[in-house]
Amino acid sequence: AQGWLVYRLSQSSFMLGLVAFAAQIPAVVLGLYAGVVADRFNRYRICQLTQALFMLQALTLGFRTLSGRITVWEVFSLALVAGILQTFEMPARQSFLQDIVGREDLTSAIALNSALVNAARILGPTLAGLIVARAGEGACFTINGACYLAIIGGFLAMRDIPRPVTHSATVSTSAFIQEGVSYARRTPSIRLLLVFIGLLSLLSTPYTVLMPVFAKDILHGGADSMGALMGAAGVGAVISTIFLARNRDSNTLGRTIAFSLVRFGVGLILFSLSRNFWLSMALLPLVGSGFMLSMSATNTLLQTFTPDHLRGRVMSLFLMMFMGAPPIAS
Repeated sequence: AQGWLVYRLSQSSFMLGLVAFAAQIPAVVLGLYAGVVADRFNRYRICQLTQALFMLQALTLGFRTLSGRITVWEVFSLALVAGILQTFEMPARQSFLQDIVGREDLTSAIALNSALVNAARILGPTLAGLIVARAGEGACFTINGACYLAIIGGFLAMRDIPRPVTHSATVSTSAFIQEGVSYARRTPSIRLLLVFIGLLSLLSTPYTVLMPVFAKDILHGGADSMGALMGAAGVGAVISTIFLARNRDSNTLGRTIAFSLVRFGVGLILFSLSRNFWLSMALLPLVGSGFMLSMSATNTLLQTFTPDHLRGRVMSLFLMMFMGAPPIAS
């Protein structure tokens, strides 16, 4: 809905990229500090607070759009706010996942988490396309804001929440950051995985930013067509992550990543050449499954290899590479 709103207001693919840039650049600027916060403070409380602020941001965007006075630069500003929140939320939430399930079930937990996210990607964009066509983008943003109540309720319903030992506040922030960066740089497997995620994000993920252009100008559809295209990519992602959830052997994940990249590359090249809507719909599951499977497998390996006391900082580096490269591409 946000991409469609920006394109409707500006008719500019450059503005689409600029708003995507605003949502992603905080990960580059603040990512290292977010890792310190995730390792030093209570991850459960961080997740609760950021979800509440996410709800406020979404409702603000919804009410401004419904009022008919929204501008592209207001969308840009609110996308920047969402990017800052995500920068601090993601390392805390990803680290909190292992606190809940334990290391032995981490592969399945990350895969199931990815499957749920991508199941929402199937249903959400399709519903959003229908709602935008009938009620406008503001209705989508408002519904999105209201849905955070369920997430916040889920956190409040938790019992026996793990309380990992936090580090002493006397350790300086710069020393905390240096410890995490030095570990990632000196550990070959961690360094390789982080560079891989950065390259994958830089060279491939911006196709989603340009999806309104593909839907409207190349495939001659509307908002509902864009929702269907995003949903098609989500179908492939869900199927692939269900496969990953059944795999408890981290030794095979390198091979899984390699085969996923071949599928992703071939699918993306063919999608870029397609001028037929239904052919594009058939190709996007290859793209979605290849990207999500390789990303989820990389996430699993990073958390498996990293000691508990460094996990938040390594996941912040993962976020910086995953979210930091796309702004340049956008």
